[in-house]
Amino acid sequence: MPRAGFTTIHTGRIRFTRDGRWLCDGEPIANPAICRLYARAMTVGEDGIARLELGPDRVVVEVEDTPWVVTTVDRQPDRTFEITLNDGSREPLDADTLRVGPDHVLYCRAHGGRHEVRFLRPAYYELLRHAEVTPEGRLVLPVAGRRVLLDDAS
Repeated sequence: MPRAGFTTIHTGRIRFTRDGRWLCDGEPIANPAICRLYARAMTVGEDGIARLELGPDRVVVEVEDTPWVVTTVDRQPDRTFEITLNDGSREPLDADTLRVGPDHVLYCRAHGGRHEVRFLRPAYYELLRHAEVTPEGRLVLPVAGRRVLLDDAS
């Protein structure tokens, strides 16, 4: 028997891009509320597969890079940082998990350390506004009295 009513997930191919956009069958999903809903409803199983699960609707999500992205960074009075992810969650930045990947992309661990997340360009620039260059030309981020080295893997 067919279901009546609203379907929350289109039956097409859903993709989450490295720059934090949601696509359905290759077309951008323009509604920010739907994008937030999808980001909040996405789970990553033990098998590493990302899925949207909204009520009875289920679909596998093709993730280009990381399942969530850092959208903003805020410096706290204690000289630590708080990150906001595209699902609307906010958490302290775990500076020990910062890493620079290929093409100078910045990553950290989030969601309790369970997932690696990519910094979108505005968040990356905001965080690096607080970074310093050592006399040896290395980039460090002062965090709560410590200096976290940001090595470039590219």
